[in-house]
Amino acid sequence: MTTSIKPSGGNAPGRTSSNLDRRNFFKVSSIIGGGIMFSAYIDTLGAATAWAAAPAGEFTANAFVKIFPDGTVQIVAKNPEIGQGVKNMLPMIIADELDVEWKSVKVEQGLFDMRVFQNQGAGGSTATPSNWMPMRRVGAAARAMLVTAAANSWKVPESECSTSAGVVSHTSGKKIKYGDLCALAASVPAPDLATVKLKDPKDFKIIGTSQKGVDNHLVVTGKPLYGIDMTLPGMLYACFHKCPVFGGKVVSANVDEIKAMPGIKHAFVVDGLTPLQLTSLVSGVAIVGDSWWQVQTARKKLNVTWDEGPTATQSSVGFAAKSLELSKQPSQRSLRKDGDFDGALKSAAKTVEAAYFYPFISHAPLEPQNTTAHFKDGKLEIWSPTQQPQSGSRQVAAALGIPETDLTIHISRSGGGFGRRLSNDYMIEAAYIATKVPVPVKLLWTREDDIQHDFYRPAGWHYFSGGVDAAGKLIAWRDHFVSFGEGNAFASSAGLNGGEFPAGFIPNLALDASVMPLGVPTGAMRAPGSNGIAFAIQGFIDELAHAAGKDPVQFRLDLLANQAPATPPAAPPPGATPGGGGRGGPQRYDAARATGVVKAVAERSGWGKTKLPKGTGMGVAFHFSHAGYFAEVVQATVSKDGAVKVDKVWVVGDIGSQIINPIHAENQTQGGALDGIAAALGQEITIDKGRVVQTNFNNFPLLRMKQSCPVDVSFLKTDNPPTGLGEPSLPPVIPALCSAIFAATGKRVRTLPISKMDLSWS
Repeated sequence: MTTSIKPSGGNAPGRTSSNLDRRNFFKVSSIIGGGIMFSAYIDTLGAATAWAAAPAGEFTANAFVKIFPDGTVQIVAKNPEIGQGVKNMLPMIIADELDVEWKSVKVEQGLFDMRVFQNQGAGGSTATPSNWMPMRRVGAAARAMLVTAAANSWKVPESECSTSAGVVSHTSGKKIKYGDLCALAASVPAPDLATVKLKDPKDFKIIGTSQKGVDNHLVVTGKPLYGIDMTLPGMLYACFHKCPVFGGKVVSANVDEIKAMPGIKHAFVVDGLTPLQLTSLVSGVAIVGDSWWQVQTARKKLNVTWDEGPTATQSSVGFAAKSLELSKQPSQRSLRKDGDFDGALKSAAKTVEAAYFYPFISHAPLEPQNTTAHFKDGKLEIWSPTQQPQSGSRQVAAALGIPETDLTIHISRSGGGFGRRLSNDYMIEAAYIATKVPVPVKLLWTREDDIQHDFYRPAGWHYFSGGVDAAGKLIAWRDHFVSFGEGNAFASSAGLNGGEFPAGFIPNLALDASVMPLGVPTGAMRAPGSNGIAFAIQGFIDELAHAAGKDPVQFRLDLLANQAPATPPAAPPPGATPGGGGRGGPQRYDAARATGVVKAVAERSGWGKTKLPKGTGMGVAFHFSHAGYFAEVVQATVSKDGAVKVDKVWVVGDIGSQIINPIHAENQTQGGALDGIAAALGQEITIDKGRVVQTNFNNFPLLRMKQSCPVDVSFLKTDNPPTGLGEPSLPPVIPALCSAIFAATGKRVRTLPISKMDLSWS
């Protein structure tokens, strides 16, 4: 597995931010031991990039640096670490602009604090684009103040001073370490953030180098880092038993009998709160006791009568039948209409119709959901592996009816998130239970809880029609997308964006949508929307390439060369509504970047240059999501009895001008590809009578080591702002794998998971 970079063409959560003069964005104070602390007040990236012209406004502290007399530098990582390497990445940016050696840096996880920090979330591959310039300015401003302090001390112009490895040097040969400048720098006026001088990227010393995870040693030696590790003196353990049918409510429960069991201190019914969108606290039974095992033992004796509610009538079989019914009717609304699809399809030399389906999927992180909470004297302290402490803070406060200023949230490292920990239901449950218990309480879900009470990746159906002309050019495309929602609103993460590729590249295109009601909770999952949409769209593109008699790579390159000229947005057709999913934002699709990664992955994989044995095939796909352009080739072998073995994956990505930490970039890319393969091969959540059928990893399988394969990773370095990497490598691998299976067997995979298909051949 290789990675290469190529050149190419104060704990007060919830407080409001302070009003600060632009020139006072930076504050310096002495700390115990004679050190110095730099605290930066900065806004989001959008404001950061406009500061030079922006008037004075409202700013919040987003990062801080402490320098000690011994030269040690402490840098706060403000965002939750869920395995994506952000605890390295953000401090690396600061440290490089500060001009210190990475070995001198100690990284500390930031406490959740809306007054000191902003956007303390993990999700959407946003950490890099949101923090690239702000974190650079934090480091550069601290460096500038140290230079000023040294120049004042020597009575020389600052222009004659330079920095390197935590030392300020003068042209005369004088040198002084940062640690020796602490007292002097504390009295230096703050520089203007708009004019602070940033490094030329060619002078980066830390950014662009591979740095191992700052928590690696603690992780492999089993030190307590994760939410599941949390213990407090006098702590009790809790479980929360919910109705197996989503939305069901407790009618009665034998809580008195449960309270009499060994080790059980409390057992009570929770009625749930409405609206659920605000609090996510559903009805159930809480059991609290001396140990987790005693609590789980008592849980097995629970006898609950449930009002299962309307979702008990819903099922995967019913959804499929309704989808087929809707597909045969006029669509409920149009998402986009270009040209004359019907006329173009009639004139096409060849036409193709196909229906694609992808199922509900559970996030299934290795660390089940958990939170520890202590409610005392009207104030609540929480330790939680959350991806979104901001929304968690709001929801907890709403559920308990207390101000957010009475909450303190400690962000624990997460044992996987993938979007599951964006939903803070587990945090709210723990907080609510804690208000009924006079000591700290730790809520820990079972694996079965985690799989059967998730916010699932929603299922989706795509009913395609397409046509190519006599020259093999794609001239007509229609997608009747059937999903979940109400009226003109899609369920969470169940939408299709009207600008989704190949929109804008086919002259006659219709994107239509119909929805059905859903009582099953859904939510963002790694590469939300894209993780299913890419499978369907790229799969159908491959079918059209085959119908056209064109090489799949060349067919895609020809399609990318056919982008319509940019025009002002047209008025939507009657009944049209914006799409959902947030997979690209409002910016124009960059066909050149997509073309670059497709060409590069074809070259790197040796596409078309090797004669493969019978039963082995290669497939290609590309996708744009979360500001990243990725193309992937999969080679797979299918045995005569239909067993699939993924031989190798090649990935080429374009995430802009800078790879901050190459080793983590490679790991994230490999993880995304393998995650996608796992989902494609065997993962499915099915609903029966409003409840989830699957229970554990025996019937919701993760990827086994023997199913893994080499993943070759490379990046194109392009003149674009750096973007995130947690998600965009996942979507293309699924259609690439399915196309490889077609190349090997002649059988199209239009329904996931692959394990449900008969792929045997002779």
